[in-house]
Amino acid sequence: MKKILIVDDSSTNVVLLEAILNSRGYDIQTAYNVDEAQKMMAKDRPELILLDLLMPKVSGYQFLDLLKKNDETCDIPVIIVSAVTDTPNIQKTFDLGAVDYIEKPVDIKVLVKKVEKTLNLN
Repeated sequence: MKKILIVDDSSTNVVLLEAILNSRGYDIQTAYNVDEAQKMMAKDRPELILLDLLMPKVSGYQFLDLLKKNDETCDIPVIIVSAVTDTPNIQKTFDLGAVDYIEKPVDIKVLVKKVEKTLNLN
């Protein structure tokens, strides 16, 4: 079973993403902030991270930058799941190392397709 870590400060989004991906047989871990995510990753390395951008204390941008600069986590693919939809911010996430971008509200078919594509490539 492929492990996916969902990092989002919205419990509504976490529950939705978790339900969708659990029903498709993925092993889901959830974190409501970057601190929680880092603690989980220290114990159990995910094969994919779904990351929100707008979170308190440490933003998704900052976390993505940290992940990609760390030799132990730089190869974990990250898909951004965010309500931020302007082109400069989307481009910034790709520049930081994100492999894909999904706009909120999430289209379930798009989410599943992008997750499957990313996991099959890695």
